[in-house]
Amino acid sequence: MQNKNWGIIFLVGIFMLVLAACGTGATEAGGEESSSEEKQVLEMGTSADFPPFESIDEDGEFVGFDIDLAHKIADELGYELEVSDMNFDGLIGALQSNRVDMVLAGMSATEERQENVDFSPAYHHSGEMFITQQDSSITSIEDIEGKTVGVQLGTIQEEGAQALQEDYDFEIHAVDEATNIIQDLLTNRIDVGYMDTTVAEGYIEEQDLAGFEDPSEASPGMAIAFPKDSELQEDISAVIEQFLEDGTIAELEEKWELDEQ
Repeated sequence: MQNKNWGIIFLVGIFMLVLAACGTGATEAGGEESSSEEKQVLEMGTSADFPPFESIDEDGEFVGFDIDLAHKIADELGYELEVSDMNFDGLIGALQSNRVDMVLAGMSATEERQENVDFSPAYHHSGEMFITQQDSSITSIEDIEGKTVGVQLGTIQEEGAQALQEDYDFEIHAVDEATNIIQDLLTNRIDVGYMDTTVAEGYIEEQDLAGFEDPSEASPGMAIAFPKDSELQEDISAVIEQFLEDGTIAELEEKWELDEQ
């Protein structure tokens, strides 16, 4: 009888081991499947109070330039995009704690931020520049004191110059066309021009002029932020480069009228 009991105990033990093995296999398989599903989700952090880059429409949907760009990136790489809204000052912390995979929020890739997170190539620039003659003594924003600054009527540079007058004493000379700024600069009717950076750089090369960026307004460019050493940075950066080359970003800028801002 004792041998029989030991036999039953042995069989029960074998049965329990089989069940445990099956349970372990299911857990592992389920875990792998869950992990695979998580990898297909691209979690984006943003601060949806910055139209036209990101905001929430009347239907409660995220809309804007950054939102469209993020969806195109996700589609290109085969991810499902999920967007999390939070305060702007919490976005870097969300990346550092890996609560989100990336941030698109009109964020400029400043040197200070680069100490804490990594960035993609810039996908949009919004900066201004001062332009002068080569032999000009004006080499910094402090030097515009007492000078005449040329701007184009109705532009953000005109508005920016007016704002700068709160801190610096100079005269604004407004003209109808950007080419008139260069003409007035070359004929000494103005001391310095104030223009969009990209436009200014073209004139500097064409007319052999000089210039410097406006430290109060210039931006290193908006870029996508990632946690340090993120595996996603390389792939997404490559997509940004592709979109810059194939016109995808230009189309989005036109859609959201960023060229008019």
